[in-house]
Amino acid sequence: MARIGARQILDLVLDDGSFHSWDGPPLRSAQVASVPGYSESLGRAAEKSGVDESVITGEGTLEGRRVVIIACEFDFLAGSIGIAAAERIVGAIERATAEELPILASPTSGGTRMQEGTVAFLQMVKISAAVAGHKSAGLPYLVYLRHPTTGGVFASWGSLGHVSVAEPGALIGFLGPRVYEALYDAPFPEGVQVSENLAERGMIDGVLPPEGVRDLTARALRVLCQDPPSDDEPAPPRGPLTGPSAEAGSIEAAAADESARPDAWDAITRSRRPDRPGARDFLARVAPDRVPLSGTGQGEDSGALLLSLARFRGQSAVVLAQDRDAESEKNPLGPSALRSARRGMRIAAEMGVPLVLLIDTRGAALSREAEEGGLAGEIARSLADLVTLPTPTVSVIMGQGTGGGALALLPADRVLCARHGWLAPLPPEGASAILYHETERAPEVARSQGITSADLQEAGIVDVVVPERPDAADEPGAFCDRLADAVANAVVEVRRRPPERRYAERISRYRGLGLPLE
Repeated sequence: MARIGARQILDLVLDDGSFHSWDGPPLRSAQVASVPGYSESLGRAAEKSGVDESVITGEGTLEGRRVVIIACEFDFLAGSIGIAAAERIVGAIERATAEELPILASPTSGGTRMQEGTVAFLQMVKISAAVAGHKSAGLPYLVYLRHPTTGGVFASWGSLGHVSVAEPGALIGFLGPRVYEALYDAPFPEGVQVSENLAERGMIDGVLPPEGVRDLTARALRVLCQDPPSDDEPAPPRGPLTGPSAEAGSIEAAAADESARPDAWDAITRSRRPDRPGARDFLARVAPDRVPLSGTGQGEDSGALLLSLARFRGQSAVVLAQDRDAESEKNPLGPSALRSARRGMRIAAEMGVPLVLLIDTRGAALSREAEEGGLAGEIARSLADLVTLPTPTVSVIMGQGTGGGALALLPADRVLCARHGWLAPLPPEGASAILYHETERAPEVARSQGITSADLQEAGIVDVVVPERPDAADEPGAFCDRLADAVANAVVEVRRRPPERRYAERISRYRGLGLPLE
């Protein structure tokens, strides 16, 4: 396939004429002269590629925003990374960190430069350290992998992006297929080291032609840099909040008929309607410009959990959403979905971006695979990570809130619940089987467990009940808009709290659940 050069990436991503190089003359160590023919190879590579090293760095603007770009040029010795290229990369990352600028990295490389041996191989350590320092400073690091990207480049700065996408049909992998064939006298299995396969398996977030990188980068940075609302993003409505955490300047989210409490079994029945709007419908309506992420980034993607960067009424958020449309007996909410959720938590914590969690699940997987995959441990780690997360958090019970799968995404600074949403330790049929050795008494059990939105609000578990008029399935658009308003207002409310106070209140809230009021 035709290769996209480094300068083409600059032209495709940055505003016209805005690029300014940060590169000085490449560092040439004494080893260059000591390797027979290496100096001549460098000269020929420069003449062929039009650049003086395998990497070019600098800054430009993207929709007026300053952005740093680090791009490999494959025509310079197959984009290989030696000491000079590594110094250029690290210097650009450190400068971007000091100037608080986001980075778009676009590698295409055969890996370590063999002419420089082990010292070149070790350059990946300092590059990875520089990327880690940039991310720990709360700054975005995005990656666009081009054909081909292999070896130590993919195993270091090519795999550390908050968002990582790749060119269609690109060869992306750790071990180059030519090396594999030479070592094992057999071809590498076909279709493994291809960008589409990596995206399907949750290794990268997607496949995107070079012409789409500008738009994706701009959308991701609007969220990760927490831009203020633009002219086409309406501010959240203001009004009194109903509920135990009422404060002036929050949202009106009263039940449609406050005198009528939801019946537990009726709420469960309504929440299970196949035409009820789920997380996918909600996000498609209220956050159409979101940036979808894929899986754990470590080779797992169950599809039962949606992870994305989004904006609600101009409020930035990392979104974790249980996808009722993707859940099934063959594809339940399993350990990999919770590992994807914890990836989202890490991104939110690194960037200081609020985390929004949408709960709507029939329950976690009940299977041998889930047990052996560490489901219980993933629920525990999700709870621990979420309740101690340093960034603002808002969770929403959209519909079914069954068992540990729902609980894993619940603890937050603010908890919203649709009027017919509910939360229970098990599906009522399962609770009935435990208590009465039959499932027919499920409605009775449901009504006894305090699972409805009104029950949860009285217990201090839920702060806001979002109306359904009379049922979300009967007014999907209006319900999604109302819920988006509630989410945006909750995000605004918790963001206004000083971090120390917010964290202390969250811990206190869950420490006191179920205890008698003083």
